[in-house]
Amino acid sequence: MVRSRRPSKQMLLLLNILWVRTQQWRHGYELMKETGLQSGTLYPLLMRMHEQGLVEAEWREPERPGRPARHAYRLSAAGVALAREVAVQAGGFVGEVART
Repeated sequence: MVRSRRPSKQMLLLLNILWVRTQQWRHGYELMKETGLQSGTLYPLLMRMHEQGLVEAEWREPERPGRPARHAYRLSAAGVALAREVAVQAGGFVGEVART
């Protein structure tokens, strides 16, 4: 999907965190801890990014018995392309953009 406006600071931060380990599935709680974003910001952002095709989401079975299944997220091919585009426009890595 073609974006017509610049990603928000929160999206840049999330792109940065997901970009670091592109192929690894990440749980929302882990993303909250790494980004410092509150759940009321992070989860709606993840849902919008999923709807836009920037993030893949899937249910993951619990690692320990008795725990509930949870969503896990990672960048899709379109999300990787956006992260690269942002990095090129900024003249550096996505991480450098997100921290400015």
